[in-house]
Amino acid sequence: MLLSSSVYFFFLIGIFFLFWPLSRWRAAGLGVLLFANYFFYAKWDLFYLGLIPIASSIDFTIGFWLGRVQGAGWRKLLVFLSIILNLGILAVFKYAGFFLEIAGQPGGRWEWTFPLGISFYCFQALTYTIDIYRRDAKPTASYLAHLTAVSFFPTTLAGPITRVADLVKQLEKPGRELLAADGSKGLFLIGMGLTKKLLVADYLAENLVNRVFDFPGLYSGGEVLTGVYAYALQLYYDFSGYTDIAIGSAALLGLKLPINFNQPYSAANINDFWRRWHISLSNWLRDYLFFSLPGKRNAVMPYLNLVLTMALGGLWHGASWNFVIWGLLHGAGQAVSRFWQTRRGKTEPWTPTWWRTFVTVQFVCFCWIYFRAASLEQANLIVERIASNSWSVENVSGGLWTVFALAIAGHYAPKAWLEKPRDLFVRVPFYAQAVVLLLLAIAIQYIAATGAAPFIYTKF
Repeated sequence: MLLSSSVYFFFLIGIFFLFWPLSRWRAAGLGVLLFANYFFYAKWDLFYLGLIPIASSIDFTIGFWLGRVQGAGWRKLLVFLSIILNLGILAVFKYAGFFLEIAGQPGGRWEWTFPLGISFYCFQALTYTIDIYRRDAKPTASYLAHLTAVSFFPTTLAGPITRVADLVKQLEKPGRELLAADGSKGLFLIGMGLTKKLLVADYLAENLVNRVFDFPGLYSGGEVLTGVYAYALQLYYDFSGYTDIAIGSAALLGLKLPINFNQPYSAANINDFWRRWHISLSNWLRDYLFFSLPGKRNAVMPYLNLVLTMALGGLWHGASWNFVIWGLLHGAGQAVSRFWQTRRGKTEPWTPTWWRTFVTVQFVCFCWIYFRAASLEQANLIVERIASNSWSVENVSGGLWTVFALAIAGHYAPKAWLEKPRDLFVRVPFYAQAVVLLLLAIAIQYIAATGAAPFIYTKF
């Protein structure tokens, strides 16, 4: 059930009208949301109706004992069991074939694969037990609230990765109600997310990106380079579009999810980029991986830890050497940037901000080649085509240049330009909001005639 499909929105409307009348009774409201979560998983594969409840129950039990056991050794053992459980799920259901290939069995056959990636579930589940272990959160007494928070359906496919303890607090808050302004903002975000996904991301993918990355040898260096830039925009609009729909869906149910993007291609260095791109993953890698690595007081280890953290972050995206290389490049970039900032101290950089932003974008786009390419050979061929010094762009249509320009303008536009139409949407009567959304749906129906492609990050 894709978040851009009509089936999803009928599902969301049904849950909305079922949840709010029952929300005055906390257990009943949680029951509705938990049913929605598991129904969402079951639409992908019934296997998840066994895996997710069992794994969540084990983590709830571990959290229960972490809140009561005081001995350091026992607490380490408990959190270690939770880490092994969730990383074991990833290893078995996502990386087994990759490990078999490393072990010398090319294309190692592994039948235990399922259509829905569970990386987001596992990372989200770990926040609960690790936070309790670090005493940053307390275990919840509500088994129902924990099961609901850890499997919350808008975050299932592609986040944002939410701290379970924070979501539990919202679920357990008595007397929750949906304010008209919050509901309107949720609807606006959903509309914005659909626009990003269907009118920008999918258009760029169908009209240039997929062709260039599938058959780079058929295009000039200029067309391939344009395709790489187009992919950078496609990925941003696709993923941020999903995030908008997820946050908007949660808002309609009275819950707040963390933001995930903040104009990432405006970053002036690679560290700044990761404070703006996939923010929930960046925070997770920082808080739960980087800070857990040894050697922070050593002069060299913090930089090596950055490289290791990003390499593992790359591997999290998928069982492929392409993702490992992508992570290593970003890790090395962050290490160099951090070293330079440390050496410079408080001295202002001598280069203008626009130039540092330009260089950062070029580096990020170069790394996207390895992220998007199907293999190392294909990635290297794309790099070779760009370096071929053939700059014809006759296969890039006028319509694509228009969408390309609008996408760039939309990303770099001041935030106030988006806030004004949102505030206007919130102020108009509900029937006017319905008309706006209906017109948007009709426009998408006619303009995005090829239908919606799956969100890119759902495969991770």
